[in-house]
Amino acid sequence: MRRLILLSCLISTASLAGGAYVRVPAGEFQSVLKYEDNKGKQKVAAFDMMKQPVTNAQFLEFVRTNPQWQRGKTPVVFAEQKHYLSHWQAPLVLGTNVKPQQPVTQVSWFAASAYCEAQGARLPTWNEWEYTAAADPKRRDARNDPAWRESILGWYAKPASTPIADVGKKPANIYGIQDLNGLIWEWTEDYSAMLVSADNRNQSDPDKSKFCGASALSMEDKESYAVMMRVAMLSSLEAVNSTSNLGFRCAKSLPRTQTRSP
Repeated sequence: MRRLILLSCLISTASLAGGAYVRVPAGEFQSVLKYEDNKGKQKVAAFDMMKQPVTNAQFLEFVRTNPQWQRGKTPVVFAEQKHYLSHWQAPLVLGTNVKPQQPVTQVSWFAASAYCEAQGARLPTWNEWEYTAAADPKRRDARNDPAWRESILGWYAKPASTPIADVGKKPANIYGIQDLNGLIWEWTEDYSAMLVSADNRNQSDPDKSKFCGASALSMEDKESYAVMMRVAMLSSLEAVNSTSNLGFRCAKSLPRTQTRSP
């Protein structure tokens, strides 16, 4: 709680030129995270999600407006100093090796949350992200298609040194959203609840399940290996961490009258 209060103090109310948002309709889907009360069936209310991940150019504008989030000025409790935006040439200079339209990476969960909050938004929840990322250009859920799964696993197999492409180069999914798969990993609002135990007997033990959702998680769907890799990666992180292939996009909740399916 103390950190959240400090985080709010580090956010300017200045408006930002964020990316376009797309409406994602309400629905139900089978999550790879198996919960004791619903065995993975998740209902997702309608919400808005950024069409593309936040870019270097957009995040540069954010840190110019909010200098407390610049590299070297952000408190160590919100970002590890060694890695935070370390690929930029200087705190306010991208440099020749960093393109403005590439997705921003090397950002902590705190920094990503601050960016979204400055726009009156938030990070998407895991359920929202998984639900939306299951779609391809023609289907709301393409996860049973071996070719779809193989395409994601093919991206995972690329060397970490492979340059990150600009956002928006791949076709949008059926909702009109791009780059959920095959570009970068992405922070989610509730990433810290995604603690997975290989032994299901541990998942009801309060001493072994330290996060709010951990006691309900089970990962047994081997066909969803590509998605499970994301869960494993996110659940291994701390909020101050940043990596060279981890970025984010924002989401917005809708008024209750707009959250139901037509």
